[in-house]
Amino acid sequence: MTANELDEILTCHWPAVLRRVMADGSDEWVQGFAKSIARQGKRPGWRPTPKQAWIMRRLVADLAAGAGDTLELIER
Repeated sequence: MTANELDEILTCHWPAVLRRVMADGSDEWVQGFAKSIARQGKRPGWRPTPKQAWIMRRLVADLAAGAGDTLELIER
């Protein structure tokens, strides 16, 4: 994972991934992973392992694939 790709994922996509994972009742491992990446991403010089990078890309892709889902309205 390049530094630019990591920056883009952590800055633009990871907050949305984290919100979705916490809100949709994903399993505890995925929730823990997402929170862990959010914490580790704040450390200067941190780089994800190849396995972490693969999972991060997969979660971002899942978020993009679910973008067409119906949106929840605040008011009904």
